[in-house]
Amino acid sequence: MLDLIQSLLKIFIGGFLQIFTGIFGGIAQMFNFVDYYNTIKNMADGNASYWIVGALVVLVVLAVLVAIVWLLIYFSIRFFKRLKSKNAVLDQDLVDEINELKRQLVKTNMEKDRILGLKIGSRGYDITEGYEGEEVKDDAKKEGESRFYKLTEVDKEFEAGLFPPREYDWDITLEQLCDRFRFYAANNPDRPWRKLYYEIKIIRLFFSSFATTRLLILQGISGTGKTSLPECMGHFFDNPTTIASVQPSWRDRTEIFGYFNEFTKRFNETEVLKAMYHARYSEDIYLTVLDEMNIARVEYYFAELLSILEMPSREQWIVDLVPSGWPSDPKFVEKGRFKLPENMWYIGTANNDDSTFAISDKVYDRGMPININSKAAPFDCPVTEKLHVSYKHLEELFSKAFEVNAVSKENLDKFEKMDDYVIEHFRLAFGNRIVKQLREFVPVYIACGGTEIDGLDYVLCNKILRKFESLNLAYIRDEIDDYIQYLSDHFGEENMGDCKEYLTRLKKLF
Repeated sequence: MLDLIQSLLKIFIGGFLQIFTGIFGGIAQMFNFVDYYNTIKNMADGNASYWIVGALVVLVVLAVLVAIVWLLIYFSIRFFKRLKSKNAVLDQDLVDEINELKRQLVKTNMEKDRILGLKIGSRGYDITEGYEGEEVKDDAKKEGESRFYKLTEVDKEFEAGLFPPREYDWDITLEQLCDRFRFYAANNPDRPWRKLYYEIKIIRLFFSSFATTRLLILQGISGTGKTSLPECMGHFFDNPTTIASVQPSWRDRTEIFGYFNEFTKRFNETEVLKAMYHARYSEDIYLTVLDEMNIARVEYYFAELLSILEMPSREQWIVDLVPSGWPSDPKFVEKGRFKLPENMWYIGTANNDDSTFAISDKVYDRGMPININSKAAPFDCPVTEKLHVSYKHLEELFSKAFEVNAVSKENLDKFEKMDDYVIEHFRLAFGNRIVKQLREFVPVYIACGGTEIDGLDYVLCNKILRKFESLNLAYIRDEIDDYIQYLSDHFGEENMGDCKEYLTRLKKLF
């Protein structure tokens, strides 16, 4: 029986070996150039034509061999490159995942501290337990030590006279202010190595927006100076701008104001809150930049500020920081509440790409968007010094512009009729808020050196036509040409350029 099995296996293995020997033997036979030479030599018998034909055949065979070798090398290199690239992608994925886990771990630890502090505060645990023989400070009971460390430091600085009162320029006009800042950005002795060039229209839009809302949104392509504009303006007013870099994890008001830690009995203040508190001591113009504001959802972390700043009376601009007051709290924190400064404006910068969130209508309606999609050409101007301007003087200029440059009744009637047209053809309405902003923005834009029709064009394009993007453009495409003609008929063929350009660009999308 064993002999039979051995014989059968011998037959099987022998056949298996013949497959490989046959394949490799055949390949060896195909490229056996010695046999080719002997065959040509025996058959040529001195005939030159045989040698020529034989040589050509050998060259073809040699070319086939070279091609096979080249293909083997080529596909081997591609295979190893793909394998290396795949490993690199996997390595990067692992790095990204580790970084994300680290961020989540930090956030989880912070949340754990909050929950632990709440439990300790609610159940009356003694945080000094287990520290016998050591002097432990109970921050909740110790007198004379504030739970708002940064804000208390601001109090001490002003009490020590580190910020003496300033002499303000009370004579400058809005048009002069726009020109002077534009010259300062391009040529100033404070930072002569950095020259920023802006079109005068952008500067007029910036100051006009100040009169309309506390939230400005600078949007456009990267590298056009969206962050540099408010940062430079802070230097111009001799009051550095506060820049808060928005993070993807921002979800609530604590990112703006900070939060009270029940465990340590201290309030973790942000730099934004510190700047707000500092502004309460001064009449300077304060700017706070929310850089890359839409990398997180604006309506989450900025919702409370949006609502508070919409209040008709500034006496209602109050935010609750802590539930109750302590005797050691800072000067402007009364019973745990803080009144927002009247001299601070918030400027958000936004890039619209795949890494950001779309800014909701709620935010756009309450703010003033300014599109910065190009750089101004360099120009010559004199060296310009910084300027001290009181926010009260700025608001006086706004109030004067409201009276002197009120929007004409003719244009207001045209807007009212256009509201009916837009409702009928596009199912959109202006709303009272936009009309109010129109009445405030346009007069100041005129005072800054612009024209009424250009101010109307800006408000219509950026506050109303922007809403067209939420519609089904395929269905309103045919209505756009009629609307462009409507604008020409009512405002003039040469006017409303921003609106017409925007509508034309919108139409090209479909």
